[in-house]
Amino acid sequence: MTRCFTLPGLFAGKIHALMFRKWRNRVKGRDWYDFEWYIRNNVALDFNHFKERAVQSEGVDFTNLTPYQFKQLLKEKINSTKIEMVIADVRRFVINPQELDIWSTDYFMQLTDMMLINKEE
Repeated sequence: MTRCFTLPGLFAGKIHALMFRKWRNRVKGRDWYDFEWYIRNNVALDFNHFKERAVQSEGVDFTNLTPYQFKQLLKEKINSTKIEMVIADVRRFVINPQELDIWSTDYFMQLTDMMLINKEE
């Protein structure tokens, strides 16, 4: 049997990893690279899938999370992340490192504002 996921479901898993990975001060640049990819390709986040993962890993406080609250939490994560560490981690995997020149806290904030969210009940 093969488990299949939709792109919005995979996006939910990636956002969960980006927001809640327990690596102390270390970052995984690939999470941020993929975050950019999903948004640039207009993939909507499966919000309910994300919430289920957040409740499982972070507790019941996330049960009634709204898309607005989610975006605020994501922006807090962006503000607390050293983007230069993200760039340093992902640079070795990118064919054209100049593509990363645009990466900044402001850039990821703009991506968050562009993010599509699919919230089906």
